Amino acid sequence: MMMRRRTTLLAGCTALVLALGATACGGDEPVAAGGGDKSLDGQTVTVAGVWSGSEQKNFQKVLDAFTEKTGAKTQFVSTGDNVSTVVGSKIEGGNAPDVVMVPQAGVLEQFAENGWLKPLDAEVKTTVGDNFADVWQNYGTVDGTLYGLYFKAAHKSTVWYSPEALEQAGVTPPKTYDAMLKDGRTISDSGLAAFSVAGQDGWTLTDWFENVYLSQAGPEKYDALAAHEIKWTDPTVVEALTTLGELFKDKQLIAGGQKGALNTDFPGSVEKVFGPEAEAAMVYEGDFVAGVAKDQFGKSIGTDANFFPFPPVGDGKAPVVSGGDAAVVLKDGKNGKAGMALLEYLATPEAAAVWAETGGFLSPNSKLDPSSYGDDVTRATAESLIAAGDSVRFDMSDQAPAAFGGTKGAGEWKILQDFLRDPADPAKTAAELEKAAAKAYGN
Repeated sequence: MMMRRRTTLLAGCTALVLALGATACGGDEPVAAGGGDKSLDGQTVTVAGVWSGSEQKNFQKVLDAFTEKTGAKTQFVSTGDNVSTVVGSKIEGGNAPDVVMVPQAGVLEQFAENGWLKPLDAEVKTTVGDNFADVWQNYGTVDGTLYGLYFKAAHKSTVWYSPEALEQAGVTPPKTYDAMLKDGRTISDSGLAAFSVAGQDGWTLTDWFENVYLSQAGPEKYDALAAHEIKWTDPTVVEALTTLGELFKDKQLIAGGQKGALNTDFPGSVEKVFGPEAEAAMVYEGDFVAGVAKDQFGKSIGTDANFFPFPPVGDGKAPVVSGGDAAVVLKDGKNGKAGMALLEYLATPEAAAVWAETGGFLSPNSKLDPSSYGDDVTRATAESLIAAGDSVRFDMSDQAPAAFGGTKGAGEWKILQDFLRDPADPAKTAAELEKAAAKAYGN
């Protein structure tokens, strides 16, 4: 069955979101997830998600706080990038997790349409309606039923840089895309590559494309492409690929050139800028770069590592692309009650504060005290996301069917990796993207 696409604007971002109070889970006794009554002693919640490294470590602190409050033990299973494949296999094998942290709206829809998800119970739904901005309710809802609770938001229009590297090259954070490339060549002349690109992870390349496309083609075209209402062979897509190709083919700009980029994963791309042996001055990715720079490489955010907004392309406006991770409860999990209690806890400002203090995290919880964030840069990132208002768009690949926008070695991820390897023919790449999209969307 073709998945229903959503293109609703993120108009609610001026009031980013939510705080669930302590509510009852289903028809069982109230579970005071934040009350510390140890009501779930002896139970275990299995949680699956894509996070690894510092993100997994920081999320485990949240799970440990849940254990402290409720007595329920937790077990985290890292799925890698292929969330839908791994979870599907576990369900078929009778070993379904209780909760999945879903990183893509399209995958959430797929799970719902497969009949895998429990709707959020009546009490939680009521609280969500009271406290969620429409945008987050919309992306957690499939065909009128609320399944997903967004715990972690992402600001995917941030370019992270080493202040020392830019200072040594005599450049300042650029205000336009062309200036960014020009400054990058100046940085390269000073002996350090301009950008570290995580080409080994196809999802990072979709983020590059989305920022260029949103700025260059505009929000209406972005919405239409996200819904596959226009084809990927549209001239605006070819234009955006041409713009992106100028970066990909310039060996002066990318650490290790195209081959080096294709052999660099996301943590490695951050290491090339903020690690002990710096190879590049800048790395484009979301606000979560800060967590890796801080936790793995000991950087002080705001001093050793900082960001500037992804700059506007041509005559367009500066893009703001957002994303998020939604917690869902699986029907086939062995402990649905405790799973729903975990969602209840994740919706509290207390849970958000646990991760906020460590960095690399933005909460969509409007009740979270901004002082919970450990540095001014993260607070500024959150303010940037909120201030963008109606111009924000949800990550396009995250809205797509998983076969196109969310599967390692397939669809958009692989095609853009191939384009990074050889960016000589943007029109050919656009045609390949359209072929894969048409198959995945069913139209």
